[in-house]
Amino acid sequence: MKKLKILMLLYLVFLVNVASMCSNDDNPSSSVNQTMVINTVSSGTWRITLYNDSGTIKTNQFTGYNFTFGPSNVLTATNGTQTYTGVWSVTDSNGNDDSMDDLDFNIAFTAPANFLELTYDWDIQSRTDTKIELIDVSGGNGGTDYLTFEKN
Repeated sequence: MKKLKILMLLYLVFLVNVASMCSNDDNPSSSVNQTMVINTVSSGTWRITLYNDSGTIKTNQFTGYNFTFGPSNVLTATNGTQTYTGVWSVTDSNGNDDSMDDLDFNIAFTAPANFLELTYDWDIQSRTDTKIELIDVSGGNGGTDYLTFEKN
């Protein structure tokens, strides 16, 4: 009987120890929240350094364009002669935590055709002060698109 109590106590200590190791605090992206992402992208101008459309690299369609994530959710892309306007936002699908997994980076353009391809609710894959990597997994054809902005 005494051995059973000791085994139960050891098992309980083991469970408490294992449970304490399972924490979201170990994930550095968990401290990134909606405000941080908005503040990052709304500072300065950005360029697309990668656009991978389901395995096809189409980055060159955006070469020379600078993107400004401006106030009132106005997104401007200009190459000096042509300017296109769209909208952008960062939304949090779960306001109960600060996990980057719950953030959507929304981009929408109405023209031209190549800018329409950027119109998605992107998931944020990673974010620094000078780079933001986005991903979108299509529900229709199952393709995966990648979009990377880097600060100028």
